Amino acid sequence: MVGRYAVLSVTVAAFAVIPAPSQADLFLGSGEAVQLMAAAGVAESGPKVAAVLADGCGWVAPVDAPVVDPFRPPAHRYGPGNRGLEYRTEQGQQVVAVANGEVGFVGPVGGTTYVVIHHRDGLRSTYGPLSSTLVLSGSQVLAHQPIAGAAPAMHLTARMGDHYIDPSLLLAGGCVRMRLVE
Repeated sequence: MVGRYAVLSVTVAAFAVIPAPSQADLFLGSGEAVQLMAAAGVAESGPKVAAVLADGCGWVAPVDAPVVDPFRPPAHRYGPGNRGLEYRTEQGQQVVAVANGEVGFVGPVGGTTYVVIHHRDGLRSTYGPLSSTLVLSGSQVLAHQPIAGAAPAMHLTARMGDHYIDPSLLLAGGCVRMRLVE
C-alpha cells in the first residue's frame, strides 16, 4: 500500500476503459470505479485500477466483416455473455493483427484453432476459430499483418490479465493506460 492506494502489480484486479481522452487524469473513488466499469463493459468488477483511453493509439479491425454479436459482459465470472466481438466471416477470409505484438500462442483449444498476440500495452488479443494460421508462436507481428484465415464466424477478445475489455472501444481509437484508484 502507498498511502490509501494499492500499488498496481502484474495481476490487475479490475479496470475500466473511459471512452473520453479528456478524462485521462480523472481519479476515481471505489464507488465511481464500479459504476464506470459497468458502463464501460468490463467483464469483471473490483475497484482496484481504472484504465483510461489515451490519444494516438488503438486497434485496427481484424477482418473486413460485420460484427454480429457485440461485447456483452457477464454478470459474474462464469455467467452468460459475450466476452468479445463476433464477426460474420467467410471460410478462409483474411485475419490481420489488430496491433503490433508478439504471438504468444498458435494452436487448437478444444479442437478449434486460435491465435493469441501479446501487445506492448499489456493487452492481449485472441482470434478464433480459425481455418488456417500464417504465424508461429514467438514471432513478431505488425498491425494489419495477415495472421490467419477465419472460420465462418470469427471471435476477437481483448484481455488485460484475466479481465476482458470491450474490443470495440480499442477499435474506436483508444488504448489502455493504467491509473490507480482507491
